[in-house]
Amino acid sequence: MKISKEVRRTSRQLFKACLNNGSLDESRVRQVVAKIAEARPRSCVAILNSFSALVKAELDRQRALVESASSLTPDIQVQLQKSLSAKYGRPLTLDFQVRPELLGGIRVRVGSDVWDGSVKARLESLKASLA
Repeated sequence: MKISKEVRRTSRQLFKACLNNGSLDESRVRQVVAKIAEARPRSCVAILNSFSALVKAELDRQRALVESASSLTPDIQVQLQKSLSAKYGRPLTLDFQVRPELLGGIRVRVGSDVWDGSVKARLESLKASLA
């Protein structure tokens, strides 16, 4: 569904109003959604959809998903937290998941950035190069 310039502009303005010192303020997001639902402006659904996409993208930027073949020690988790936060220049929340199908190594996803250092990815790359 194509959204109009007005809807895009309105949703961006609402999103910017929800930022507090560069980070998303959950209470402001709730207030904005409540006000839109109450006022029911023209294109209400399109505005909320666009606003929701902006909020989701921001939340994904603040979170890193770390997948590994086996559980990581607390020291490695702290080290990853520090290095990823330093790389992105902002504090990140890390979610750790064990995925035995990776066989070894780790995969890190921050927003749309993915670093795949897993054995599974290397084997698939090798398979593709041989085909």
